[in-house]
Amino acid sequence: MGASPDASPVPSAADVDPGGPAPPPPAAPPVPPRPRAPGAVVVLAILAVGYTLWAAQGVVLPVLLAMFLALVGNPVIRGLRRLYVPRALAALLVLVGGIAGAGLLGQQLLAPAVDWMQEAPRQMRQVGRELSELVKPVHEANRVAEDIARQASGEGGRKVEVVRTVPDDPYALLTRAPKALGGVLAVVLLTFFFMVFGEDLQRRAIALLPTRQRQKITVEIMQAIERDLSRYVFTITLINAAVGLLLAAVLHFALGVEVPEALLWGTIATLLNFAPYVGPAIGVALMLAMGFVTWDEVGPSLLPAAIYLGLHTLEGQLVTPLVLGQRMQLSPLVLILALVLFGWVWGIVGLLLAVPLLVCVKRVLARIDGMHGWARLLE
Repeated sequence: MGASPDASPVPSAADVDPGGPAPPPPAAPPVPPRPRAPGAVVVLAILAVGYTLWAAQGVVLPVLLAMFLALVGNPVIRGLRRLYVPRALAALLVLVGGIAGAGLLGQQLLAPAVDWMQEAPRQMRQVGRELSELVKPVHEANRVAEDIARQASGEGGRKVEVVRTVPDDPYALLTRAPKALGGVLAVVLLTFFFMVFGEDLQRRAIALLPTRQRQKITVEIMQAIERDLSRYVFTITLINAAVGLLLAAVLHFALGVEVPEALLWGTIATLLNFAPYVGPAIGVALMLAMGFVTWDEVGPSLLPAAIYLGLHTLEGQLVTPLVLGQRMQLSPLVLILALVLFGWVWGIVGLLLAVPLLVCVKRVLARIDGMHGWARLLE
């Protein structure tokens, strides 16, 4: 049979001109596209991860807190290592220093906190009686309207109200205390071990990567996360402490609040500012309660909340963006969604970890090729 007219003959070695250019190398076979998982599988995987994080929070939260505290303390440990302090001793010094500082602060604030908690219920009952006197005409008008409507509809009897009482369990606190103490001890021990052995574990885990390029990228990502997270936590801590000190100073010098109580409210404001949006909202409510408990007039009672709101607005809109810059900025919508999600899954600890986790995710996405758009989405 004859050859097909469309067939091109394969050149032999004799047909190739020795002085001419070399024939082009054969083209590499095309790389098959990476298979994509169906959308339903992705959704199910996300739900499974979310349920696992919620169900295993007793294990996940201590590990995350310890890793976070170790990342924050590593720059201090490196500074001590430059002074020829052994790593284990440096980690122990940093951990003991942090615990001692928190203990001294708690000891100074315990007495005014107990006094205020003992005084607050009585004052709030007085405020409740005053508010009930103010709204009493409205309640009377509502009751008369309900009686008229009931008579018009033919219902003569009054509606029976069922009141449920929950008995107090005196042993509930005793059963929860060992669990809370165990969680605190677990965080302390894990933090110490992450500080001492974290670098070796990280180095060995990076050595498992197949290529030096991936190892280099992973090291850069880890260093960027540690540097940015330490810088963020250190800066935010200074800013929040300044807000708390200013609030305490204004409460003492302008409103006449005693120094221990003013420092108590300043410390509470400092801690609440670590949870954006949610913390300041709780702080405003607490300042309102403190104002109504401390003063009888409406005007002075609103001053602490107004002062705190003004300081927080100045800090959030001017100081923090100016100090941290655009590199550490996060979208308010994404931040609110993260606070709602982590607060629902992990409670108060989730609110405190939401921003550091978002900062870590943003730095990882910014370092991976093809993920820069997702990093910009978080800004």
